[in-house]
Amino acid sequence: MDLSKKKCVPCEGKIPPLTKEKVSELKKEISKDWAVAENSRLRREFLFTDYKQTMDFVNKAAAIAEEEGHHPVMHVFYSKVEVELWTHAINGLSENDFIMAAKIDKI
Repeated sequence: MDLSKKKCVPCEGKIPPLTKEKVSELKKEISKDWAVAENSRLRREFLFTDYKQTMDFVNKAAAIAEEEGHHPVMHVFYSKVEVELWTHAINGLSENDFIMAAKIDKI
């Protein structure tokens, strides 16, 4: 399954977070550099050589987030970006988080 070809669907909090089993299954579909924290968040660090590359990445990730309607938290430093994904409405992980991770992986 190529998650990067799927679209995020609006989540209004009426679904439960993914189970540990489903998280493990979907994690196989994204880069091994993503870590699962407390079965409720995805985290990944991206390193760059300079601020311009960092901001180019941030702008591309932001454009994807706007297109998908699913927005990561990004901590921006001079040559590093820490990305966190989770579905706020359910305070946990949904398939949307893995779709966004897969799309960010393609940047």
